[in-house]
Amino acid sequence: VQLQASGGGLVQPGESLRLSCTASGSIFGINSMGWYRQAPGKQRELVADITTGGRTNVADSIKGRFTISRDDARNTVYLQMNSLKPEDTAVYYCNAAVLTKGLRWGDFWGQGTLVTVSS
Repeated sequence: VQLQASGGGLVQPGESLRLSCTASGSIFGINSMGWYRQAPGKQRELVADITTGGRTNVADSIKGRFTISRDDARNTVYLQMNSLKPEDTAVYYCNAAVLTKGLRWGDFWGQGTLVTVSS
């Protein structure tokens, strides 16, 4: 199973970005999908995750600015990031809890995409 993330880049404060992450490979089903981030010198933290039923869990620091969504037909999770701030600068990693075709659960990570918010 591979997770491929994209959509990062350099933006100015107040601008928007949309991250995407698609899972591929030996997938029978996917439970939760989510986004984490790690800023320089800091630990990786949860940004938001979403269950198959659409229930979301969102960090307080991004409430009202970021929206997580998923497209199960495409095994893809999105993170719409609005009103970006310099403190949102980090490497963003996607994560998925996947049931493989071998009927084993696994926790998989994407390669990370860099988001830089700077004027």
